[in-house]
Amino acid sequence: MTFTWTPHRFSGGALAFDVANSVVLRFDAERRIDRYADPAAIDGFAAAAARFCADRDLFGPLRPVAPENLQAFLDLREATDRHFRAEVLGHPSSGRLADLLDAASTVIRRHALKAAPTPLDAATARSALMLATFAEPQRLKICPNCQWLFLDRSRNRSRTWCDMTVCGNRVKASRHYQRQRKELIQ
Repeated sequence: MTFTWTPHRFSGGALAFDVANSVVLRFDAERRIDRYADPAAIDGFAAAAARFCADRDLFGPLRPVAPENLQAFLDLREATDRHFRAEVLGHPSSGRLADLLDAASTVIRRHALKAAPTPLDAATARSALMLATFAEPQRLKICPNCQWLFLDRSRNRSRTWCDMTVCGNRVKASRHYQRQRKELIQ
C-alpha cells in the first residue's frame, strides 16, 4: 500500500507532535499502524514536514534520519508521546519527563549544532524540548476522535479536534447519522 504524507498528517501543530502522531490508532493493537515501519516513509516525512509542519520555519529544510540514528529517533517519538499524553491527561510524572529529556539529549548529542539541512531527529528533539517548556500547557491537547496529540494555536484555546476537516467532520457526521436514525425509529 502506498502512503502519502498529506497536510492532515501534520495537524499536531508542532513537529514533535506530528512525529508522535505517526503511530495511527496507537492504543488499538489489532488496527495500529506505524507509519515509520517503512524506512521510505520516514524519508518522505522529512520532506513533507518541511512543507506542511506548523513550525517548519523554525527548522527550515529537513534531512531524513540517518540509519544509525533511527532507534534513538523512535525512542524519542515514544518518549514524546508518553510524556505529553500523561501531561494532557493530568498525570504528570518526573520519570516520563526524565525519559523525554534523556531521549532528546541522546538525539542532540549525535548532531552538530548548526547542521544544514537540519536532521529530522534533531529538529524533533528541539521541538519536544520547546513543548516541554511551553508557557501555556493548557494548549496541549488530545483529539477526542483519533487520540492524536496537538497544540491548540487558536486565539481562545477552544480547538477540540486535531483537524476539523477530518476528525471534526467525522464526529459531526456520526452524530447527524445517529439523530436521523433515532428519528426514523421513533
